[in-house]
Amino acid sequence: MAFDGITTANITKQLQETLTGGRIYKIAQPESDELLLTIKNNGTQYRLLLSADASLPLVYLTQTNKPGPMTAPGFCMLLRKHLQNARIAAVSQPGLERVIHLHLEHLNELGDLCRKKLIIEIMGKHSNIIFCDDKDMIIDSIKHISGIVSSVREVLPGRSYFLPLTQEKADPLLYAEKDGDTAPLTWEDFKIHMLSKPMPLYKALYSSFTGLSPIIAQEICCRAGVDADLPAKALAETAGEPLKPVWEVFSAMMTQVAAGSFSPVIIYDGRTPLEFAALPLTLYGDKESRSFDSISEVLEHYYAERETVTRIRQKSVDLRRIVQTALERNVKKYDLQLRQMKDTEKRDTYKIYGELLNTYGYNVAPGAKTLEAVNYYNGELVVIPLDTTLTPQENAKKYFDKYGKMKRTYEALSELTVQVKEEISHLESVLAALDIAMQEEDLVQIREELVESGYIRRRGGGKKIKITSKPFHYVSSDGFHIYVGKNNLQNDELTFKFATGGDWWFHAKQMPGSHVILKTEGAEVPDRAFEEAARLAAYYSRGREQDKVEIDYIQKKHVKKPAGAKPGFVVYYTNYSMTIDTDISELSELS
Repeated sequence: MAFDGITTANITKQLQETLTGGRIYKIAQPESDELLLTIKNNGTQYRLLLSADASLPLVYLTQTNKPGPMTAPGFCMLLRKHLQNARIAAVSQPGLERVIHLHLEHLNELGDLCRKKLIIEIMGKHSNIIFCDDKDMIIDSIKHISGIVSSVREVLPGRSYFLPLTQEKADPLLYAEKDGDTAPLTWEDFKIHMLSKPMPLYKALYSSFTGLSPIIAQEICCRAGVDADLPAKALAETAGEPLKPVWEVFSAMMTQVAAGSFSPVIIYDGRTPLEFAALPLTLYGDKESRSFDSISEVLEHYYAERETVTRIRQKSVDLRRIVQTALERNVKKYDLQLRQMKDTEKRDTYKIYGELLNTYGYNVAPGAKTLEAVNYYNGELVVIPLDTTLTPQENAKKYFDKYGKMKRTYEALSELTVQVKEEISHLESVLAALDIAMQEEDLVQIREELVESGYIRRRGGGKKIKITSKPFHYVSSDGFHIYVGKNNLQNDELTFKFATGGDWWFHAKQMPGSHVILKTEGAEVPDRAFEEAARLAAYYSRGREQDKVEIDYIQKKHVKKPAGAKPGFVVYYTNYSMTIDTDISELSELS
């Protein structure tokens, strides 16, 4: 989700309510393009993070402190000189631009009141933090932009500050209803904007008005019940006025933004944060939506969780490559073995040829190329090809030799294909474990499994690494504890060391996934607890993207592990089954 103008309006409103009248107590520059301001207001201390990072520009209030470098950068020293103990007079946003102005007041060396601005531009790679005087003259900025870098605007000390308008977009807040007065933009004006752009409707929306991200534009179309990918012109040519609901939703949303009525949310795809917004998103109706008290909480949670997921993905790249390479090799081997198995299907035919030649070979005329004989096993007539250079007995021996070779090949492949199939299943289960790994400790245990399986050589002189990763721990709606293995070693531990005979064991049917243990403590388990444990087994399986997953469940005492089996591999012969969805949003996870 982009940090759009509506999100900026939400954070501006929060800063207005929280920081106006406060004084800047500390100024730090933890990164080259980042500031952390400590502000005291009404007896409370706040930390305001301002980041002009090209890939992740952000503004939000946080409780987390970040240490600065031993020697403060020049921009930080300049701000300390001017703004130490400065008062925040106001916080504003020009239109619905991704820009925030901190209006500051401080006393100079002579005790005179001076006014300054700290301007935060949240514009992707063009993001910046700019310090200006009361006449909008740039004093300094965290990034210097010369005319060589940008032909649109220089950001250098001594230059006049202005907001570059590189795109002809209208300010949607000018058209919102305020204090009962309707602004100039009419339905006809809105329709002209939409029809002037030969592109999908949602693109026409965010291309026409400032502050709208693609997601918000799609949300407007979704609320209006209109296909966002249809061109506006095609809609306009449809009977009735299908664009009118889009205008009504757009106008209502802008009125809501102008009134400062926000409801910040994060949309989750399972455990992964998918999108955030300052307004509810109905676009993701099938996903979990979690509401927050403030947009700062949303931003901090969203990017912290995304960073965790991204970091784990990056750290698991090497393991994933090792597993994927081994899996591809075994799949090719398995396919080859199956083709070789298919080639041995005629082995019994050759055996019969040999037997019939020994029985009826005396009827073969010299130089004959075939022998017709009745197969005494089924009474059918068989035509046996002959090598004219060999006697009937030699032809029979040749067929018996072929039969013997194919039989030995079949018997060897029958064992090998089972082994390779088990290896493929094991590697697929390791990939599934990598998909649900949430912490570095989880990767350590997966690496240990690969070491024990011979895919990775052990480091550190052969010493085993201490494992600190723990299974997921949930509590059902009825108070029953449910445990979910994160990988095969945890699956074995849960099933055969932690669970007791009367506990219930769950697993996705015929696909890689976690072992799930429902602890009973000797109590009778209600149907809802069974269903919730099954949902966990469905969610933590390779089938989590499916609408429904078939789950096998059985008491733990009936689950066995064959001698020498791969980690996580079990057998059971009688079980119950249910088909269930993968929605675990109602379940509480314990730390």
